[in-house]
Amino acid sequence: MSIVNPAVPAGAFDDFLRAGRPAQRAWTPDDGPFPAFYVSHGAPPVFDDPLWIRQLSDWALSLPTPRAILVVSAHWESERAVLSSPLAGTPLVYDFGGFHRRYFEMRYATPDATALARQVAALMPADEPLHVAGRGLDHGAWVPLKVMYPDADVPVLQLSMPTHDPDRLLALGRRLRPLREQGVLVIGSGFMTHGLQFATREMFLYNEVPTWSREFDAWVAEALARGDVDALADYHRAPGMPYAHPTVEHYTPLFITLGAATDAAAPPTTVIDDFQMGFAKRSLQVA
Repeated sequence: MSIVNPAVPAGAFDDFLRAGRPAQRAWTPDDGPFPAFYVSHGAPPVFDDPLWIRQLSDWALSLPTPRAILVVSAHWESERAVLSSPLAGTPLVYDFGGFHRRYFEMRYATPDATALARQVAALMPADEPLHVAGRGLDHGAWVPLKVMYPDADVPVLQLSMPTHDPDRLLALGRRLRPLREQGVLVIGSGFMTHGLQFATREMFLYNEVPTWSREFDAWVAEALARGDVDALADYHRAPGMPYAHPTVEHYTPLFITLGAATDAAAPPTTVIDDFQMGFAKRSLQVA
């Protein structure tokens, strides 16, 4: 058995919940602005991967609990920025297929996020008012958050991704930056390499890392260490392309995170830098 075909679907997640979690204090203004994250979010196999569960949980526990969370996910693209439903317990979006029924029965009933919706709306330009959809959280939000904050006691909203242009996404991230001063965790949620159509059996079964995945991930790491946002924005020239990202929606949320940073050119803190099924899980936080 493997994370692709586990003996007990989400059995590793069950073990994680049974083990319990240390107490986590709430964010206060004395903590300063909450870091912004770029999370390689995975899909249901996260719940069958004890290593990834531990990595995500330890990341969350290394910081106070945020007052609220705003996620820009690869899985919600739109022509204009739209917010998900702020109502408590809004049903999830199960935007994946081919998995065991259990994953479609998982819940993540977060509290009312109306206050956060107002905060986000107030940051938008007057000529670009935010609209609110009845949509719930997609797996780019609820899968990692169900591990990081399993009690579902933090208000969560999603903001759709209205463009893939790095400059516009950096600008949007800068608009969201003041939320961090209020203890809000801003997340760009994607996957550092995501060439699913080029995946092989060896990748899925043995985590064999193809050259294109390793080279693109290394290129990103080097550009981030240099603070070279211009190079990151010129990702079409990166080694491993276009195999690493035949479409770029899992890469471009990175620019939301960098835009929300106090200094987009400051080297981020890399939290996760390994591979699952051959894809780069690189995840990071910025101050």
